Amino acid sequence: MTAQKKSSQINVEYSDFADINQTEIPDALLLRGNVRVSHEGVVFTCNKAYFFQKENYIKAFGDVQMVQGDTLFLNSKYAEYNGEIKQAYATGNVVMRSPESKLVTDTINFDRNTQEAFYNTYGTITNRENTLKSKSGRYYANEKKFRFLTAVTITNPKYTIKSNHLDYYTNSGHSYLFGPSTITSKENFIYTEKGFYDTKKNLAYFKRKSYIKYKDRRIEGDSLYYDRNREYASATNNVKVTDSINKGVIKGHYAEIYRNLKTQKDSMMITKRAVAITLVENDSMYVHGKKMIVTGKPGERIVRAFNNVRFYKTDMSGKCDSIHSDQKTGLTKLIKNPILWNYENQMTGDVMHLIGNNKTEKLDSLKVLNNAFIVSKDTLGTGYNQVKGQNLYGKFEDNKLREVDIIKNTEVIYYMRNDQQELIGINKSVSSKINMVLDKNTIETITNYNQIDGDIYPEKDLPENARKLRGFIWRGDERIKSKDDIFPPEENELDAKIQAERKAEMDQDNKPLLPSKETLDYDKNNPSPKAKVAKKEKENGAKAKAQ
Repeated sequence: MTAQKKSSQINVEYSDFADINQTEIPDALLLRGNVRVSHEGVVFTCNKAYFFQKENYIKAFGDVQMVQGDTLFLNSKYAEYNGEIKQAYATGNVVMRSPESKLVTDTINFDRNTQEAFYNTYGTITNRENTLKSKSGRYYANEKKFRFLTAVTITNPKYTIKSNHLDYYTNSGHSYLFGPSTITSKENFIYTEKGFYDTKKNLAYFKRKSYIKYKDRRIEGDSLYYDRNREYASATNNVKVTDSINKGVIKGHYAEIYRNLKTQKDSMMITKRAVAITLVENDSMYVHGKKMIVTGKPGERIVRAFNNVRFYKTDMSGKCDSIHSDQKTGLTKLIKNPILWNYENQMTGDVMHLIGNNKTEKLDSLKVLNNAFIVSKDTLGTGYNQVKGQNLYGKFEDNKLREVDIIKNTEVIYYMRNDQQELIGINKSVSSKINMVLDKNTIETITNYNQIDGDIYPEKDLPENARKLRGFIWRGDERIKSKDDIFPPEENELDAKIQAERKAEMDQDNKPLLPSKETLDYDKNNPSPKAKVAKKEKENGAKAKAQ
């Protein structure tokens, strides 16, 4: 066990008057006028002091100042200092200054052994960038850090931070938040329960139950990064972006968001099991692509999805290489190898467009251009109803495909049944145009215009090889039958891994973030002008000595 070093005696350097009055102040030296005392590197000045020599203790009155080198200045109306245990107490208009900040409070205690100051009276801390207000706090002089475990508010011209547990480093402006904390600005509102904010660079990252909320959009994820100067945010794992204006949600495991405050044009990229969910007449549409990009103003968004796009709605699903959806025009383009299933009807073509009605927020119409082909299984038999032509134009009624026109070089194979569902013949015909009226998964009526050739054949009279039109391909095994079918296996595996990691993280004890190397090495990497001069003088001295 190491013996504690005995403290030296407080040294009285100067006073205008010195007196001993055993009646008024027993065992004390009364000092008056321009009092100056020192003790192991700290200097006290005041108007009047009582120095208790036996106890190595001093009480100071009027314009009290305690100075510790060039790192700490403490001013107050009254102070006490114990030279044996190196602890100071100050009260009455207390002002504590360091090169980086100033604290104003009513009462403060300072322990020179640990270089810690603490206060339990309301205090205000100011530095170049911020103003901090709290009910209580602790200052660690060696680390240049304030710690607050009660309500604290940081006010900056651009934002306000509120927390009940915050570590604030005065030299770097780094803030470490723990527990329910908020950051409020004109642009957005941020919530986190574990995070970091660089108040000088306006950079931040948040780790637990965090989200960024804009007027029209909310971004959340297991981990968030935010750059206020660029209005850029990225989110990792369990990302969810909610569009309050368009009633849509986009999810994934990685996202990047840029906001342009002048033009109000935003852009967002999301990947890793990305899915866009849009409410269409009390039914959700799910769209997946390996990468999704959303751009434009609110109400004029453009959504693009790339690579192996799949989508699902209760009565409709499909696949294509990519999707381009323009909210302003209501036009959604299914690009390259599109296929659409509407109930039991399979539709293909070179180009496929879905058109929505912005007023009713319902699907309005469908266009399939070049090589339009509709196939559906016969309801009872093994055959397939088929309609093909150059172009297809469909009309929706209450978001259900109700009427279809196929024009130019149209061909039909249709299994006709009576009210008892008995097969009465197979219609095979060629015409210039066909109109079909649909009722969910059945064709209610089919009408040929300008029929060129065709007949209704008894089943036995139409050979099997004549029951399929040129280009027929049935792709029922590819049909997307649920919202879970839109994701490929490798993305489901990634999701399972991320969910397991998240559960393990949430099961651990929640602890504050440890300060980063950048925070701890801030002074070393960002020396003050005075430190730079001292370093230069030291280097020059070393060179001169070597010579």
